Amino acid sequence: MIDDSEDATRKMQFLFALRSRGVTDQRVLSAMEKIDRGLFVRGLFAERAYEDMPLPIACGQTISQPSVVGLMTQALEVTPRDKVLEVGTGSGYQAAILSQLARRVYTVDRHRRLVREARDIFDALDLVNITAFTADGSFGLPDQAPFDRILVTAAAEDPPGPLLAQLKIGGIMVLPVGQSDAVQSLIRVRRLEQGFDYDELRPVRFVPLVEGLARDE
Repeated sequence: MIDDSEDATRKMQFLFALRSRGVTDQRVLSAMEKIDRGLFVRGLFAERAYEDMPLPIACGQTISQPSVVGLMTQALEVTPRDKVLEVGTGSGYQAAILSQLARRVYTVDRHRRLVREARDIFDALDLVNITAFTADGSFGLPDQAPFDRILVTAAAEDPPGPLLAQLKIGGIMVLPVGQSDAVQSLIRVRRLEQGFDYDELRPVRFVPLVEGLARDE
């Protein structure tokens, strides 16, 4: 049983780790302080939920390390009026963070179980501005497009064409790209009136972006 003082200390250490790794946007830090990562980590790894490390979740997926979540969210430059698409719901943690910053969040995952479990947490936290779908995220959500912001939490060899097409002019997409799980870069894409502008942000390591719905449930 964790008492209040221990919990407060742990939260302070959590936020200090985020700041020390470059997460400086106050809105992002406030959102990450409000959304308890411990709710999204189950089983053997629950006690490590507040460490700055990726952890296994169901369906062979991972919950990203908090500093990477913070840096990706910060790079996305979300405003309160934005409609955001997240590709790769996973545990639901990233979508919950985004829900504190955006007007509306749509999140998709190919694993039905992950979407179902994330929805349960969203409901428990009363995060009414998130809509979660089981879908092939590599094709985005054409029925809801265009989006002000798109965040992809799985690595593709190149930014998927359907996602680029669903980004508004002036919009931003942040995603990992790379041909293997060992060599990946976090990229920020801005859609301009004429084409796209690309910034390489930092090396990262994510699970691959896989087409099609999962058949493991």
